[in-house]
Amino acid sequence: MSAEVGDRRVEGVLPYWLDRPDEEALDIALAVEEAGLDALWIGELVTFDAVALATAIGDRTERLRLKLGPLAVGVRSPAALALAASSVSRLTGKPVDLALGASSPVIVSGWHDRSWEHPASRMRETIEALRPILAGERAWYEGDHVRVHGFRLRRPIPQTRICVAAFGPAMTRVAARHGDEVVLNLVPPEHVAAVRATVDEAAAAAGRTPPLVSVWVSVAVDPGEEGRRQLASQLTIYLAPPGYAEMFSSLGFSELVELAKAGTRRGELAERVPYELLEQVCAIGSPGEVTARVSAYHEAGADVVGAVPSTAEDPGGRRALAAATAARSAPA
Repeated sequence: MSAEVGDRRVEGVLPYWLDRPDEEALDIALAVEEAGLDALWIGELVTFDAVALATAIGDRTERLRLKLGPLAVGVRSPAALALAASSVSRLTGKPVDLALGASSPVIVSGWHDRSWEHPASRMRETIEALRPILAGERAWYEGDHVRVHGFRLRRPIPQTRICVAAFGPAMTRVAARHGDEVVLNLVPPEHVAAVRATVDEAAAAAGRTPPLVSVWVSVAVDPGEEGRRQLASQLTIYLAPPGYAEMFSSLGFSELVELAKAGTRRGELAERVPYELLEQVCAIGSPGEVTARVSAYHEAGADVVGAVPSTAEDPGGRRALAAATAARSAPA
């Protein structure tokens, strides 16, 4: 369970600010626990391996549920994903969930030399192969993109939930029909409402209970120049990848998207990110404005808001986390 009042859940998300020391991740994890949140999402980019970092965090915290990922299904096999979750859970004694995503061609193919083709089908097959493994069964799965023959976890972890990072219709349908939770990132509340409706419809058609809908929201209280630069710089990473590019274009920022696709340097792109764009996909402003913005995501249909705290002017993101957490008890 994440800290909540009624159905308003707020969790912490470990950011990977490219302008901050790598070790800041541990301080943020402690701040998330201090804020009273029971769950922390731990992904990976270019600093720490997610499994290693989650283990370190689990050793330093007392009650945080760890949500590992999103991890790219094109990079890790079902066996590797099961081992990752099982390792962190056994070594830390903490409950662990798995978040899975398609990532991007740059990361999957460019960095890891793996195929990024057919991401939605690969996601479905990965989940189908993974669930029996988590339950302790010996895996025998033969898909078009995913194959597992004979692997079995020594210690099953059937309580592990599978979250799917969904962008685009195909991946959203897979998430609705096969996942326990759907997670979105860098979207306005209106997008959450549309995805909520799609998820509910697809789950009903599949005859299953709709998964939770979660959204990651970057949070900054009264950001100054450094805070705004941090948010803008990180946002530039998402301008070009499939799914994100279409979403940002639909919000009216197609020129920025085209510049990103053309290979414009991140620093130059960050200078071009208008405050208006940050306002649309982040929760920024006074503590009250941040709380209201987080509440708007709940009202749009998000079961969980994952607060991604800005730290450029807020050590450990403590002010940001406090403002986001206040949304749990805000009037509906």
